[in-house]
Amino acid sequence: MKRIVILGAAESGAGAAVLAKKQGFDVFVSDMSTIKDKYKTMLDNHDIEWEEGQHTEGKILNADEIIKSPGIPDTAPMIRKIKEKGIHIISEIEFAGRYTDSKMICITGSNGKTTTTSLIYHIFKEAGYDAGLAGNIGNSLALQVAEDPHEYYIIELSSFQLDNMYDFRADIAILLNITPDHLDRYDYCMQNYVDAKMRIIQNQTDKDAFIYWNDDPIIKRELEKYDIKAVCYPFSELKEKGSIGYIEEGEYTIETPMPFNMEQEEMSLTGKHNIYNSLAAGIASDISGIKNEVIRKSLSDFPGVEHRLEKVATIKGVNYVNDSKATNVDACWYALESMKTKVILIIGGKDKGNDYNAIADLVKEKCSGLVYLGADNTKLHNFFDGFGIPVCDTHSMKDCVEACYKMAKTGETVLLSPCCASFDLFKNMEDRGEQFKSLVRAL
Repeated sequence: MKRIVILGAAESGAGAAVLAKKQGFDVFVSDMSTIKDKYKTMLDNHDIEWEEGQHTEGKILNADEIIKSPGIPDTAPMIRKIKEKGIHIISEIEFAGRYTDSKMICITGSNGKTTTTSLIYHIFKEAGYDAGLAGNIGNSLALQVAEDPHEYYIIELSSFQLDNMYDFRADIAILLNITPDHLDRYDYCMQNYVDAKMRIIQNQTDKDAFIYWNDDPIIKRELEKYDIKAVCYPFSELKEKGSIGYIEEGEYTIETPMPFNMEQEEMSLTGKHNIYNSLAAGIASDISGIKNEVIRKSLSDFPGVEHRLEKVATIKGVNYVNDSKATNVDACWYALESMKTKVILIIGGKDKGNDYNAIADLVKEKCSGLVYLGADNTKLHNFFDGFGIPVCDTHSMKDCVEACYKMAKTGETVLLSPCCASFDLFKNMEDRGEQFKSLVRAL
């Protein structure tokens, strides 16, 4: 019996274990951290052996194949030992793809993945399609394949997931943008990160579709290196040669396969970045045969995504906005660009090799104050303190929100758009956003 070992027992790992058990493998799950009770129960219910708080080498290094959580870096000691033994490492998505013939709509990019994925899922559900939401959001793809199969899967893919995908094929691949992110996981080499993102198109055939942002300079450069087999559907901010989706004179337009247009002001999502997200989602839906009236309705009533430019409250004339998902500089740029008022910007966290020059001009133009939120804010002080904008140094969300409350004036916006990962002070970006919302609502 072939032995599958799964490292990491959160959503993806537990789901992969259930599918592996169903497929008749000898399955073992190991997690260096504490496993959540709901996943322990899931594993126990399927008679799957597991351990927590350690990696037992004898039970791991005898595997025929390893399924690794995307959060585990290649530099982890156990991963090094696995590679030394020549054991193949794959992702949960790669594994799940072996056991389904469903249509895969896969979305990646440095920014906008969650919004675009959620919007496509919203459109598909409105159209009455049998669709599952998976990848970085939703339920484990492997678990759905095992126990709740769907005709379509809408999958948000991070670069970490793409790193360990080899034979998986996207029926529709969407590449939103490529800007510096997670460079600490890629030896601070941008090309390594770019190469990971470009894996979204691997294995595509002439029966598949590739949707991408035509204005992205890195994407345009990289595409020259690839022999693209899929049918290409480029989109851009303005109509230009080769783009089949664009905004022109306030009108959202898709030229092919079925012509579609609507007034931009009718769309529920606002901001330049959301134009791109909505174009990508509309094209994917159009390709999938969804009727224009369903796309139009869905683009107009989509409620948005939690922790992405989420309006929290207005207190004493000050708007509070939660953009905790902005874990890189480019995401913060889009958030600032969309602001119509002066901003108190909350920034900071676990730096991933950030270059803050990209937001320098917007900070000078839009911000009336900066509140640093991190265990170590030295890099922020060194970069922003010379801008002549009031700053405040904080190391907890409670102190941060209190500082913002004192600093903000009527008519301004307090924007949590940190540019950084959350793991220095918080469990994850959701925890950061939830704490922000709770403390704001308690003001």
